[in-house]
Amino acid sequence: MPTDPVGRFLAALDPDHREAVGAQPRKEQEQLAAAWERELETDDELDTLDELSPSAAEAEAARRVLARGTG
Repeated sequence: MPTDPVGRFLAALDPDHREAVGAQPRKEQEQLAAAWERELETDDELDTLDELSPSAAEAEAARRVLARGTG
């Protein structure tokens, strides 16, 4: 399992999005990964989901970040 934020973010994505994001410049990948980490840290609903399934929480946070862009 990747330990860097970008690698963890990419691992949380579904295969189609992983490929698309992986093709973006590294700077954009880092911005998305940072937004993903903020989403995981600040959303209380994800805390609850994380207790049940950490990978599901990471995937949901990734989906939300992609849905709204780099925000």
